[in-house]
Formats: sequence, C-alpha cells, structure tokens
Amino acid sequence: MFLPTTLQECRERGWDVLDVILVTGDTYIDSPFIGVAVIGKVLVDAGYRVGIIAQPDVTSADDITRLGEPKLFWGVTAGCIDSMVANRTASGRRRKRDDYTPGGVNDQRPDRASLVYSNLIRNHFKDTRPIALGGIEASLRRVAHYDYWSDKIRKSILFDAKADYLLYGMAERAVVELAAALKGDGDPTTIRGLCYISRTKPEDALELPPFLVVKDDKDAFTEMFHGFYRNNDPVTARPLVQQQDTRYLVQNPPATHLSQAELDTVHGLEYERDVHPYYGKAGPVRALDTIRFSIATHRGCYGECNFCAIAVHQGRRVRWRSEASILTEARAIAAHPQFKGTIQDVGGPTANMYGCECARKLEGKGCCEHMRCLSPKLCAALGVDHGPQLALLRKLRKIPGVKRVIVASGIRHDMVMADEKRGDEYLREVVAHHVSGRMKIAPEHSEDAVLATMGKPGRASLLAFRDRFYELTKRLGKKQYLTYYLIAAHPGCEEKDMQALRRFCAGELKVKPEQVQVFTPTPSTYSTVMYWTEQDPFSGKPCFVEKSVRGRERQKDLLYE
Repeated sequence: MFLPTTLQECRERGWDVLDVILVTGDTYIDSPFIGVAVIGKVLVDAGYRVGIIAQPDVTSADDITRLGEPKLFWGVTAGCIDSMVANRTASGRRRKRDDYTPGGVNDQRPDRASLVYSNLIRNHFKDTRPIALGGIEASLRRVAHYDYWSDKIRKSILFDAKADYLLYGMAERAVVELAAALKGDGDPTTIRGLCYISRTKPEDALELPPFLVVKDDKDAFTEMFHGFYRNNDPVTARPLVQQQDTRYLVQNPPATHLSQAELDTVHGLEYERDVHPYYGKAGPVRALDTIRFSIATHRGCYGECNFCAIAVHQGRRVRWRSEASILTEARAIAAHPQFKGTIQDVGGPTANMYGCECARKLEGKGCCEHMRCLSPKLCAALGVDHGPQLALLRKLRKIPGVKRVIVASGIRHDMVMADEKRGDEYLREVVAHHVSGRMKIAPEHSEDAVLATMGKPGRASLLAFRDRFYELTKRLGKKQYLTYYLIAAHPGCEEKDMQALRRFCAGELKVKPEQVQVFTPTPSTYSTVMYWTEQDPFSGKPCFVEKSVRGRERQKDLLYE
C-alpha cells in the first residue's frame, strides 16, 4: 500500500492527523530503492502515521500545506541524489532531464533542495514541529564541506537550512528513535546517527577545526576531513563537534548497522514498486524502469574509491540480506502483473561483495583505521569468496516465472581475479547467465599515478579479467562485450594522462570509450579534498588539478580524438 499523499488518503486509513510528514525532491516511487519510501514504511511499521509530499511547488502554499502539520516532526530530503548533482553537470550547465521526475523534464527539484524545503515549511507553518534533514544531500554535507558549485567551503547544511536535526547514513534505526523521543519527551540529542546544534561542546567529543578556520586554511580543511572520515565506523567512532558560528555542530557516533534479520525486515515490508498515482498521472518516471524489478542484496562498500561517498553514507562494512529474504522478494517480483521474466539487477554498490567480509569486522572489531581492503592492493585478510553470490544466483534462476537474472550493478574485477577458489567459476556463471549483452566494469583510468589518486587498483587485474571474459564468451558462443566507466579531469590527471588512456583503450582494450564522465567534486570524498586543496591529503605533496571548465572538457574530448 502506498503512503498517503492527500488528506483523502489519510481519511481512508482512518488517520485524522499525521505524526510525520516526509518532503522529498524526487517523485514518490514506492520501492525499497527509494530512501523516503523506506523511511516512511519503517515508521509506519513502528506504529506511526506517515504521509509524503513529493516535489512540492516552492512558489505557493498549496503542496506543502496539503497534509496539514505533523504531530512529531517533518522529514526533509533532497531525494536519492544531491540536488546540485541532479540539476547541474560537471561543467555547471543545467541538466534538462531528471530520471526521478514524472515526464522527465528537470523543472521540479530546486537547487539546494534541503534548504529550500526547510524554508518553505517555516514560511507556511510558524513555530512548527522540528525539521529533521535526511538523505544523501544532508548526510554528505553534515560538517563544513567544499561546495563545487559555489567554489567555497560551506557550513554544515544543518545550519544553512536552519533545521533542528540531521539524520545521516541509512537512518532506519535513528528515525524510529527520533519519533519515539519526540513522542515521549525523550532526548533526541542522545541518538546515534544524529546531528544537532548546541551552544556548548560535549566534553567527550573529538573537536574538528572550526568552520571559520577551514574555510580559508586548506591544511586545516584536510585535517578536519581526516577526523571526519575516520569516525564513520559505528564500532570505533567518537562523537564529533565543530564550531560553525557562535554555536556548534554535534555529530553523535554512527548508528549501529542493522542486523541481517533487521535488514530482511526492511526489505520485507510491502512496496508497490510503482509511482504513486497522484504523481504518476504527470508522466512516466525513467528511474522506475531500472529499479522496479531489481533486488538490493547488500549495503556498504569497502572499495573506498576516493571519488565515491558510499563508504561515508552506507558504511565501510558490507552487510547482506539472508538468501531466504532475497528469494522471497524475487518470488514477489515474479508474481507482479507487469513482470516479463527479467530481474534487471541483483547486487548492491558492488555486486560481488555479497556475503564477503573480513573476520575483523564480522567479529565486531571495526574497520582498520589506516588500511583499506582493496587499495593499494587487496588485503589478504579479506578472504574473497564468491560462493555466497554464486549460490544465490543459481537459486534465483530456478524461480518459476524468472527467465533471466542480470548482474548490472557492477563488479570488482580485481576481486574476481583474486578469488583463487571460486573466482573463475563465478565469472563463468556470470558470462553464461547474467550478462545482458554488455557487462559494465569501472577501471576509471589506466595510468598508475592517476589510479593511485583515485584509490583504484592497477591495470594488471583489468587485463587479466578482460582476457578471461572474452575467452569464456567465445567458448560459450555468446555475443557479449565489456564496456568501461572512465573518468576525466580527476585530481592528478593531466592531458598527457588522458592521451595515454586513449592509447590504452585503442591498443589494449580495443574499444572506443563510451562511458566517460568529467569528475564532479561532491561533498565528503577524498577526491574533493584533493580538488579543493590541490594536495594529496595522505602525503601532503602537491597534486595537479585541472579546474577550468574548458580544460576539464578538453580532457574528456581527448579520448575521442
């Protein structure tokens, strides 16, 4: 059942007033892939009455007042994508299309949506209930951060939005605890995974350099980011505090990760896998084509590529659902009236991390502070094993009504080649059954110096994987190809590196690049730290950064000359 979006729908449920109203920059897609839908369903499952206002008109009161005022709090999110990323290209041009808007025209989500929606609420509801920010935009902008589009360091988004609380990360546990605290006169400032504003500093908190210092001092900004990044593990993190003006941002330690049973429960809630009719009448929503019949098997990523914020938002530890939970969801998909036989994706941030973690993290000891699992080389303690995903894929293919199961969310080719026991068996299985014409992998570049700044492995495993993929494809008589995600203008990358990448693509990979993007500095990544400071944050050495729009576009164009 959809969550209500109108008062009439509330009355049909027997609700005279809502406890929580969620406001989002996406249209309302009821899917386990859509954060606002998941948070709403989790709250309803906990006994709260929840409604959703999607993409409200910010020029009038009509949308934002449609459901009245909540008893407990407003939840505000920009949507599944940072609104500046959703609205602007890496060159700053306005995007014409939006996959999360009915009809596809990018005219519904405002820039800095979290700020705009918070102001919209306060403009029409004076002295209203608390506003809690959430979603990836808030999560990754929770401390002082570099903002590419204004080319400056901005305060925590909690201060800019003048909101009351910020829930970071996946937030299912934290949002229920917030609702309980506000309902029972509890203290929200004790909730893990929550940020708040304080006039004083907590005594036990790690103090980050203040906003007024890091906005001008790039070394202090790097120091701040190290402290922030190293305190994202629920097992080892300390509370953080950072002065923003005369007041302080306080970040409580991250919420503990959901257990497998809890993760199964979240995905076992009833989802319509469709756009709410109230919004769907405005036109088709392209994002639905990708997620409607896909299955998320796990969360988190220990790849920690320097340009990616998944490790900050979802965590460095991979947590996976039980096989039984995933198979139950697949059967439900197979019974859907619009299902035509293909499960479009089975995976997560990286598909072949399902069921694979190191003993240290599984034993509750937390992540290594000064080591990464896959970079600069794969850690021997990880113990890569593709057995769990291999077994899962085989069982998914046997479900009545399922004709094909695609692994589309990307795999780490270095992990496949490192798995001496089951890596080759896994690749054979994927090539034989789980590729839809093209398999996409993400080497990102070819040059060692650039790959080092990206936190990516060298080219040796890529070439070995390429050779084995095509050998298996030929043996099976398949017409399948590899396509490669590549990045231009990443910190450390010069024009000569892009020329070398072009030669590598033509000479070694035998391809003309298709999936090439210009690096976009997004908040809460080490690559963005490099972009802003023009230094390697780990060595302190100078790092070349192409910052002109023309130069950045030129790097991309070099691949096509």
